[in-house]
Amino acid sequence: MPPDRVQLNPDLLVEAIGDDWPSEQVDAAIELLATSEGRFPSGTRKLPVELVRAVQRERLIAAMLDAAATLGYRETNVQDVIERAGVSRPTFYEHFNNKDDCFLAAFDAGARRLRARVSTTAAKASDWRGRLRLSLAVILAFAVAEPQTARTLIVEARAASPEATQRRIDLLDGFGACLDATAGELLPGARRRSPLTAAGVVGGVESVLYARLCRGEPEQLETLLPSLMYFAVLPYEGQEAASEELG
Repeated sequence: MPPDRVQLNPDLLVEAIGDDWPSEQVDAAIELLATSEGRFPSGTRKLPVELVRAVQRERLIAAMLDAAATLGYRETNVQDVIERAGVSRPTFYEHFNNKDDCFLAAFDAGARRLRARVSTTAAKASDWRGRLRLSLAVILAFAVAEPQTARTLIVEARAASPEATQRRIDLLDGFGACLDATAGELLPGARRRSPLTAAGVVGGVESVLYARLCRGEPEQLETLLPSLMYFAVLPYEGQEAASEELG
């Protein structure tokens, strides 16, 4: 397989294209890619055309994540994406209008996965600090497992189009609103706080992630959980409660 050719994660592929296709057809598509240097061979295919299109789109999204994280958004061009995806230029333009369009699709796909994982995992705890801890742990684990996606969401979206920048802001604002609402619900006796408290906490966590991802240190992120918990708990519950998290 060419060194830059992306390989689709089977679980992420199934998650992305949904349950519209029989598992045996999806498995056949994955196997075909694995035995054909990461691209569908030309000629007759036994797979449904729409399934092939759906898989092609996910390959382009994965390729954009890889190119943006490796080269930087500004240095990435359409050719970098199609080479990594193993598709033709016409195939790229069947799915996306231009580089920006593809980047936004990649951003949306990554943000959707992150939101879903945080929401599902945080719901397992009934107390505020437990939900906060699980949420932060999921975000850190996500960055370790998908460093290219994390870099796209946190770092490269800053350098992309105004629309990408706004979607990045919306992602952070959504986490801030969730943090504020959860604190209001589960910490009725918490110290009085400004509506900007949650935004400040989210912004601080994002700043740490940004610096570590820029330095290429995603594998060390999960060790930051106690310190991030201290930082997040402090404005809500005070020094004593925050210090418990460092322990």
